[in-house]
Amino acid sequence: MFIYNKNSNRKKLRARILYIEDELFLGKIVRDTLEKEGFDVRWETDGAEVMAAFENFSPDVCVIDIMLPNIDGFTLGTNIRGLNPELPIIFLTARTETNDVIKGFGSGGTDYIRKPFSIEELIIRIENQLQIHNGPRHKKLSVEEIQLGECRFTPGLFELFTPAGTLKLSHRDMQVLSILAANRNQVVDRKNLLMSVWGDDSFFNSRNLDVYIRKLRQYFKEDQSVQIKTLKGKGYLFIVP
Repeated sequence: MFIYNKNSNRKKLRARILYIEDELFLGKIVRDTLEKEGFDVRWETDGAEVMAAFENFSPDVCVIDIMLPNIDGFTLGTNIRGLNPELPIIFLTARTETNDVIKGFGSGGTDYIRKPFSIEELIIRIENQLQIHNGPRHKKLSVEEIQLGECRFTPGLFELFTPAGTLKLSHRDMQVLSILAANRNQVVDRKNLLMSVWGDDSFFNSRNLDVYIRKLRQYFKEDQSVQIKTLKGKGYLFIVP
């Protein structure tokens, strides 16, 4: 399961993704979504078919589910790592035990996402792995940086550079700030913001949004020229000089 924001305006990257997932419904939607985002995707459902696909496809990133028929994801990670020591490998799993996370990194993983996951998070993690590891067809990938007054926001790295120092943002911080930044100096409808980030505008999520808005205001407190104003009954106005 995952949540997908249909209004995503993320810049498309032509990168090859080898995606291994045996849940057919989930696999089809993730593959189709990644392709719409501009990625070249090879989807495999059987662990026994993966190594042949790997050699033929030459991916820039592998996204591998742990529980697979015939050959499990950890074994595939080890085999892939033996052929390409630098290739980014992102493991997907419904397991929650810490030992599984440790085993995943020990099997060659460079990142790890637990199910259910957000497709936005998966895309960001793929882009981040490409940036960090510079896959075979990516000499250098630029990371989007948004100037907000005296601050610089880098969504792909979950970072906000402020006069007081660099802040590491949570996934929700990044989502809310990305929408505000994309609509700076314009009114952002509260309901649309809730639907884009949480998928519904329930009372619980509405209170969560209030918490994140307060956090973001604190992040920009060193730069008084940047403000997030609440417009009662409407939404927010993100004022940036």
